[in-house]
This record gives sequence, structure tokens and C-alpha cells, in this order.
Amino acid sequence: MNTSIFYHAGCPVCISAEQDIVDLIGANNVEIVNIGIDKNRISEAEKAGVNSVPALVTPNANVLHINFGASITAVKS
Repeated sequence: MNTSIFYHAGCPVCISAEQDIVDLIGANNVEIVNIGIDKNRISEAEKAGVNSVPALVTPNANVLHINFGASITAVKS
């Protein structure tokens, strides 16, 4: 993976964090994934180690959980 992946669920906390992430690392360096809409990517996020959103998975596969918007379990339901 060459870019980071930012997973979120579309809540206000997530949208705010998304803007900060894009401002910090640049839109070309991050893939934005709204798992609230694109639910087929939830299992991918879980495999990467994402427990809650918003979360950033770095190119080195580190998971950075940012604030707390929702648990993955809550997004699944």
C-alpha cells in the first residue's frame, strides 16, 4: 500500500477528521472510504485492524484511531 486509507462512517466527527487528514497529508496521499455507504469495505477495515471510525491506516499498516465516531459493530447494523 502506497497511500493511507481513511475509514469513516459519515458522522460529523468523521467528516471533520476527514478534512483535517486531507489538509495534513494531502488528497493524493489518502483514499477516503465511507463504510457507512460502502459497507462491503467493512471487512477490509476490520482485517486492517480498524475497531472504530474515524481511523487512518498508514502505508506501513499502522492503524490510527482518531476521536470516536462509531464502533465497527455499530456501523455493521
